[in-house]
Amino acid sequence: MQMPDSDPILTSSSDAQQVPAGTSAAIAPVWHTAVLVLGILAISFNGSARVVPALAHRPQSHLVTYATTAVMELVMLGWVALGLWLRRVPFRSLFGVIQRGVRGFAVDLGVAVVFWFGSMMVLGSIGLAWNAVEFAAAHKGAPPSPSQRMQPSEQQKQTLETLERLAPASGMEIAGWVALCLLVGPVEEAIFRGYLQRQFTAWSRGRIAVGVAASALMFGAAHGYEGARSMVLLAVFGALFSGLALVRRGLRAGILAHSGHDLFVGLLLAFARMHHLF
Repeated sequence: MQMPDSDPILTSSSDAQQVPAGTSAAIAPVWHTAVLVLGILAISFNGSARVVPALAHRPQSHLVTYATTAVMELVMLGWVALGLWLRRVPFRSLFGVIQRGVRGFAVDLGVAVVFWFGSMMVLGSIGLAWNAVEFAAAHKGAPPSPSQRMQPSEQQKQTLETLERLAPASGMEIAGWVALCLLVGPVEEAIFRGYLQRQFTAWSRGRIAVGVAASALMFGAAHGYEGARSMVLLAVFGALFSGLALVRRGLRAGILAHSGHDLFVGLLLAFARMHHLF
């Protein structure tokens, strides 16, 4: 059973209960969403001021950080579930249409892989353009040499160092990282593409572009610990995830891409650190 085509995120699988909430109907109270948004911003910017310096002094173990992150993610998801309960909206409706069976999963997995490669090309192109603008501003328009093109900026170095410190450094930490990625993918897709995108779309009287843009900006702002450049790129990444959710009429492909991306980046950084590539 499907919702009308105008709904930004549809109900769950074909035999699931249909939610009588189109783009003109919010799925939670305004105050509830405001608290969630303020909470996300507070966690993001508080983390950038406190979590990263703590990691710098204790780089040998990140299990506590992973566990704390998991708890915060679950608390936010629980808050979202409360908001839906207040409006009598089924929680599973956040995830859209989910095609059952092995074939349905395989299709979403294939779409997720293609989406990930395509989005990396988009973000890579934006990153190169950003570097060119930064270099032109720093060197008053002088063309960079080949070696300078390959040299990351100080902000990029700082962001990479932050992510490298968060990456797992032992077998136990790798297991913890895998578990965290498997949790974060579904939770963040449900929050940003399921809940916030629908809320912002409803508040803008069905303007899907507004819902996509607002939820993408929130997704970027949620990663304050990675710096301004990464926040902009992740906002673009969030918009791409929103587009994927709209095309697939559900969140499963995005969940697979999201969890897979986080897992790949963390393990790649862990490998690079173990082999002293940084």
